[in-house]
Amino acid sequence: MTNRGQWIAVGGVLTAIGGVLVAAVTMSNDLAPVSLGSKAPAFRAVSLATGDSVALDHYAGDVVLLNIWATWCAPCEEEMPSIQRLYEEMAPKGLKLVSVSVEFSSADAVRQWLADRHLTFPVLLDKGGRIEDLYQTTGVPETFVLNRQGVIVKKVIGATQWDAPAQKALIDRLLAERAQPQSGG
Repeated sequence: MTNRGQWIAVGGVLTAIGGVLVAAVTMSNDLAPVSLGSKAPAFRAVSLATGDSVALDHYAGDVVLLNIWATWCAPCEEEMPSIQRLYEEMAPKGLKLVSVSVEFSSADAVRQWLADRHLTFPVLLDKGGRIEDLYQTTGVPETFVLNRQGVIVKKVIGATQWDAPAQKALIDRLLAERAQPQSGG
């Protein structure tokens, strides 16, 4: 191989490395782990009640229970009555329930599923399941409790009893905390 050929090869390798680095920096937000203490990733989904697109930042400054579920999921159905009871008790105190259904079925089918189970809390629909990628879920249900700063303070994989005393105590404590101003930077 000539000197010129070697330099062309070196240039090709450097270009490839540069491309990988650019891709890594561009995708770094998507690769950040979603875990306790991390900021909840922003997302948008469609409100079943209004048909409007709703973003997570709509709930800025609120304590949020973010539940990701599906109508075809038996454990999701199992935990829904406890979420309804929690919603009835804690929403008047300020808890925001952000229930996101990851469905391929129609909005009408999800509405009917909710009505059949007498569930009255607000539900968002994410037909593409983008929220599952953003939150790096391993399945459904997965639920995240966010403090007023939008930081994940609890993550539950699978069904749980959301109206249990320990769950309500956590939410009461979070609701009692005042929102802290965001630091610049």
